[in-house]
Amino acid sequence: MPIQIKQLHRHFVGEVSGVDLTKPLTEDEARDIEAGMDQYAVLIFHGQDISDEQQMAFALNFGERENPRGGNIVKPQDSRLSTGLNDVSNLGKDGKPLPPDSRVHLFNLGNCLWHSDSSFRPVPAKFSLLSARVVNPKGGNTEFADMRAAYDALDDETKAEIEDMICEHSLMYSRGSLGFLDYTEEEKQLFKPVLQRLVRTHPAHGRKSLYLSSHAGAIQGMTVPEARLLLRDLNEHATQSEFVYVHKWALHDLVMWDNRQTMHRVRRYDQSQPRDMRRATVAGTAPTVAQQAAE
Repeated sequence: MPIQIKQLHRHFVGEVSGVDLTKPLTEDEARDIEAGMDQYAVLIFHGQDISDEQQMAFALNFGERENPRGGNIVKPQDSRLSTGLNDVSNLGKDGKPLPPDSRVHLFNLGNCLWHSDSSFRPVPAKFSLLSARVVNPKGGNTEFADMRAAYDALDDETKAEIEDMICEHSLMYSRGSLGFLDYTEEEKQLFKPVLQRLVRTHPAHGRKSLYLSSHAGAIQGMTVPEARLLLRDLNEHATQSEFVYVHKWALHDLVMWDNRQTMHRVRRYDQSQPRDMRRATVAGTAPTVAQQAAE
């Protein structure tokens, strides 16, 4: 049975059927899924009871694995996973929910803010693929915003104003907005701001998108208060309900999204209960702007 994709939202999001992710993809299947990502920006695969190795093999159809270094504060020796996947659970190495005062837990709460994965890297991520291994009984929906439709809905004056703006992105901005200010000197170096365009053009179809994220905390050539007000206004615009899809997780769902065209966030959930979510991240291939030292 060939791959079929059913659109779930007026602007984006496709529900995929006709593929078993426990098995290697054919060239045609990989091509159809990538084309679906270009069109829908978010794809939902239900009932995919996959291993870490199968999830990573699926992701590698679409590019290289992103190096996870610099994306969290977990020491390698304390990591729960050793398969190359990003651990976006609320679990420690012992498999139990992290304590409420855990530094890692407090840092990870930043995932509840609207963001684009790895916008804090000089070359930001292409695709993210998140697999639900244990679903939390209360809360934990993931929301996605279509940044193409949000850009299209801007007035011409605003489009012209922001066309060439360059933002500074850092994990310290997003975590700082929640009051997390506890960094080692090594982490401060890892999380130094990088530069990203505020408006991106997709390489496959040429549509423009807003490139927003909670990691963005400054705009070159603007005072910080002015920049943050503009970014706040754009975020409010881009996350209106008409641009947002809410995914309520079921066990073994896999959701795949294009970080170049979307933002997302997880909603609050019962942190005393386990939530095991594992992400494969496909590396981007080019910066959005030539990098220089962001002050």
